[in-house]
Amino acid sequence: MFSSADHQYMAQALRLAEQGLYTTSPNPRVGCVLVNNDQVVGTGWHERAGQAHAEIHALRQAGDCARGATAYVTLEPCSHHGRTPPCTDALIAAGIVRVVAAMRDPNPRVAGAGLARLQAAGMSVSDGLMQAQAQDLNPGFISRMTRRRPWLRSKIAASLDGGTALENGISQWITGAAARQDVQHWRARACAVLTGIGTVLADDPQLSVRELDIGRQPLRVVLDSHLRLPPDARILQGGNVLVACLDDRLPQATALKAAGAEVLALPGRDNTVDLQGLLAELARREINELHVEAGARLNGELLRLKLIDELVLYLAPLLLGASARGLFELPALTEMAQRTDLDIIALDRVGQDIRLRARPR
Repeated sequence: MFSSADHQYMAQALRLAEQGLYTTSPNPRVGCVLVNNDQVVGTGWHERAGQAHAEIHALRQAGDCARGATAYVTLEPCSHHGRTPPCTDALIAAGIVRVVAAMRDPNPRVAGAGLARLQAAGMSVSDGLMQAQAQDLNPGFISRMTRRRPWLRSKIAASLDGGTALENGISQWITGAAARQDVQHWRARACAVLTGIGTVLADDPQLSVRELDIGRQPLRVVLDSHLRLPPDARILQGGNVLVACLDDRLPQATALKAAGAEVLALPGRDNTVDLQGLLAELARREINELHVEAGARLNGELLRLKLIDELVLYLAPLLLGASARGLFELPALTEMAQRTDLDIIALDRVGQDIRLRARPR
């Protein structure tokens, strides 16, 4: 169905889409390549929400050469008015004769509508070319559209024997400088960063994106059932912080709000914050990817509730011993059938450390 040339041009469109890895939130990362008479006449990628989509950039570059061309797009062109006009109308007006999309729009309310609109206008339309690669670029957008919750990626640094901190809670630093710098890229691509109050009290982190100029900072979310977060905590610097608790009427809430935080009550069962409700709320706020940097308790609860979609585990070449704190605080298993099986999707060396990416089956 698709030629080697089709694969070549779609691969180029995917590389273009990747340039928006840190900046398109809450929109998807999309690239477009226009080809006429076996020549690339226009390229584009979506840079920021509210600005022109990838197809529009490519059409502007192509000019009159767009007439009679094929458009390779990593996501089905939009057919509705959002922050910008429909890309389908622009493609039709430009005289595009064929559209190849890597994947359909994951939004069930509009999936296939853009391609149907183009087909009705007389274009040759197809989709599914390099679909898996396109989906890998936008796991958060797909998750928010189909599951109404963000894609949750948990980063954990550990020793080779599975220790994340000493018995007394000291955890800085397990991994080397290269791994810590690598973490900045995962924070940068996320729409929000989640941590627990235990991590904040122990390490006083900022959890901001540093050394990368992406023009924004992710929303920082602190899970703090009883509002123990100090108003002078470093994570509150710069604002854009959401504190999820059991009761936002506690006296401490006033001081946190004065420090620039938003305090949100999400009471759940067993005197804990409703994690599933929190994810639903973040999706409502157009959070696509949620990056977690937390301790064993929160990671254990997320794993128990099957809310972790991906693990980014940094393993350092050192040993912390049997008394060190572990990766996940979970009830004791009594049968092997209760275990959590993982699929390893990538294994890389970062400085002296190993970065392992895995997804629960």
